[in-house]
Amino acid sequence: MAENTAAATTGQFHLDKKVRKQVMIRHQYLQGSWNYERMQNGGWCYSMIPAIKVLYPKKEDQIAALKRHLEFYNTHPYVSAPVIGVTLAMEEERANGAPIDDVAIQGVKVGLMGPLAGVGDPVFWYTVRPILGALGASLALAGSIVGPILFFVLWNVIRLAFLWKTQEWGYSVGTSIAKDLSGGMLGKVTEGASILGMFIIGALVERWVSVKFTPVVAQIPQQSGAYIDWDNLPSGADGIKAALTQYDSIGSTALSATKTVTLQANLDQLLPGLAALGITMLCCSLLKKKVSPIAIILGLFAFGIIGRVLNFM
Repeated sequence: MAENTAAATTGQFHLDKKVRKQVMIRHQYLQGSWNYERMQNGGWCYSMIPAIKVLYPKKEDQIAALKRHLEFYNTHPYVSAPVIGVTLAMEEERANGAPIDDVAIQGVKVGLMGPLAGVGDPVFWYTVRPILGALGASLALAGSIVGPILFFVLWNVIRLAFLWKTQEWGYSVGTSIAKDLSGGMLGKVTEGASILGMFIIGALVERWVSVKFTPVVAQIPQQSGAYIDWDNLPSGADGIKAALTQYDSIGSTALSATKTVTLQANLDQLLPGLAALGITMLCCSLLKKKVSPIAIILGLFAFGIIGRVLNFM
């Protein structure tokens, strides 16, 4: 292969800067083939192709590597750069004979993508881009064409510099990890990254998974003073003020003389987020049994629609 930069005379494979830049350029299109089953796996595999061609001259080894990198992957597209840097280093060490298996590579990818995903949105979407957008918009409102040009140039300079620098950092760190196999560093990093990833995902379950059961368990008459007595409120603005004051002091139960207790309220008293946790654990169990993610998604859609029609959700 013309682009194979492996040092065939020594039997050692090395990813030079040219190949790593090719990976970085391709990595910009990480979400180009996003799908609901394995999400960014297509873009990730596409990014790895230049490195795979260099590290694995044999066709069957290339096919195995491509299959290895078509597993589930999903994180913020920019903070994915250090993850792919570490992966490049691990693949390089593997090609040179290090005992790094598919599970170790996938474990590091999955373990790192979770924690980093929560960093990308606040840094890029909620901080850097709004600041640059405000700067460009202020210039544009003043009638200057420099505004949108400045936004475009600065954003892409920051984006490309971050992708390259963090990929290189991940590559250098990953090489150190892979070379210290005798000390068990790879196993510790894999285990630590996996634990941290599961912790972050677990913390996000209650926030991102919303399940509410609406069946009414009980209707309890409230005592006088525990709800807004609409018939005895003053007229006009004074009545509105009194109602808002009572609502603020009593809470949402102040709107009616009868307190309605739903199944969801009881579940929340027992353990907030219990239903969401149950749904998440069910999905994990089905995935472990090799049930297709597409089938799980369609099943959740059907369950939600049926629940809404039958009025238990």
